[in-house]
Amino acid sequence: MEFGLTWAKLDEMEYVTEAEKLGFTHLWVTDSGLIRSDAFVFLTVAAQQTRTMKLGMGVAVPGLRLAPTLAAGMATLNMVAPGRCFVAMGTGNTAMRLLGRKPMTLKSFEAYARTARNLLDGKDAEYEYDGEQHAIRFMLTDKGYRNLRDPIPLYLAGYGPKAQALAGEIADGLTTHIPRGGTLDQIWANLRKGAAKCGRSLDNFHLSVRVNFAVLDPGEPVDSERIVNEYGPAIMTAMHSTMDRHLEYGEDPPEFLRPIWDDYLAFHMSRPAAERQKMMHESHNAYVAPDERRFVTPEVIKRFCIVGEPAEVQEQVRELERKGVRQLMCNFPLERGYQMVRDYAKNIIQKL
Repeated sequence: MEFGLTWAKLDEMEYVTEAEKLGFTHLWVTDSGLIRSDAFVFLTVAAQQTRTMKLGMGVAVPGLRLAPTLAAGMATLNMVAPGRCFVAMGTGNTAMRLLGRKPMTLKSFEAYARTARNLLDGKDAEYEYDGEQHAIRFMLTDKGYRNLRDPIPLYLAGYGPKAQALAGEIADGLTTHIPRGGTLDQIWANLRKGAAKCGRSLDNFHLSVRVNFAVLDPGEPVDSERIVNEYGPAIMTAMHSTMDRHLEYGEDPPEFLRPIWDDYLAFHMSRPAAERQKMMHESHNAYVAPDERRFVTPEVIKRFCIVGEPAEVQEQVRELERKGVRQLMCNFPLERGYQMVRDYAKNIIQKL
């Protein structure tokens, strides 16, 4: 089992180097410049200060840069950390909505991913811009401007069946979330459906999932101050994304958010309309906003996280591995990150 970590705060690079020493194998860097440090600057510094950790965008947002620009950036980073680079991409929720724009459509996302994939494979690529298509390729490939010799895996982020099927069709892997992305049986069924379209095998397919493991101390209640501080940010980030999709597309909330949905909807709509979006996403995976803390209830924590004492959680990790999960991903909140890295390594990584 691999273990991934999300971080993008440039003045705390020791967080990454310590995580590498503790057994974390992958660094996923957030691509949201209005919230975090710039992804490519962070990745370059991380490449210089780590030795074995795999480094990548997690996830790259297509609306922020052209596909050839993303591919060129990753291929250049691959010179600094040869063979240690990967790129994951998603349609872009928070990063795009903070710019007042919608996430990319799945059709455009597929075209973007195919362009980046072909360029990183050293092939000619079809590139679409302003409704026009052009054949492009990397130039001067023998002059040392980038590294295409060491493969750069491309993963897609997907929470719904269509995006997951697309990953099964064209990507090296899928990154998703449990329970938000469905059960593992549902995820693999969607991946196989996509793979069947082009007759490909999923034998070496890389499935990474973000799962929240709330490891309790003896006698600790599930809604203790520590648990709320550590897992509340992820719960509320899922709520924020769900709210965006509900207001825009009329989608119903997932089962794990239903106990608090009506109250949160009323709370959110009471905010000033002009600031509503920014107020909601301000705390993105970093902390629980004080006025949202009441929504992190014991019932929601139990539905969102795998809760238990160390031995119980370790068995759940083994079960995920048996079901084809290659990597577990963590996105620890800003104020609790250092301690959670140590706890996760002690309770999970070092016990397997």
